Amino acid sequence: MTTDPFRYVTGPAAGEYSGEEEDQLPAEDTLVDRAGVDPLDEGYSPPERPYAPGAFGPGETLDQKLAEEEPETADLLDETERDVEFPRRDEVGGRRAGRLLAPDQGFGEDTEADLVAEDVGIDGAAASAEEAAVHVIDEDEETEED
Repeated sequence: MTTDPFRYVTGPAAGEYSGEEEDQLPAEDTLVDRAGVDPLDEGYSPPERPYAPGAFGPGETLDQKLAEEEPETADLLDETERDVEFPRRDEVGGRRAGRLLAPDQGFGEDTEADLVAEDVGIDGAAASAEEAAVHVIDEDEETEED
């Protein structure tokens, strides 16, 4: 059996990449300070929007980029309209919540009528956009405003 020298081969060679600890760089050898977090536990967040086929890449001019931008509608409102449109702009709490888990840790059948969860802390120091958006609002502050 002969191998074609011009054959295009994709992917890593067998055993070149793996999740084994001995194949991963130690934290002190990486260029990014992750505060002792295991890189395999950190996770990955994909880019917000991939380039569409035929879209401009890195060579796009500033004028082209600005032409594609759409203004935020809230920025176009004056202060009185903004207060009517967004009455509770201070709703987001000051403390960020971590992962939310059900009392049964997500296993088993959900028999409760209410949605119940508790904050179990940040996992791996890299939260997804959805997790990062969740903040703690104290019930005392909420009842004072009502």
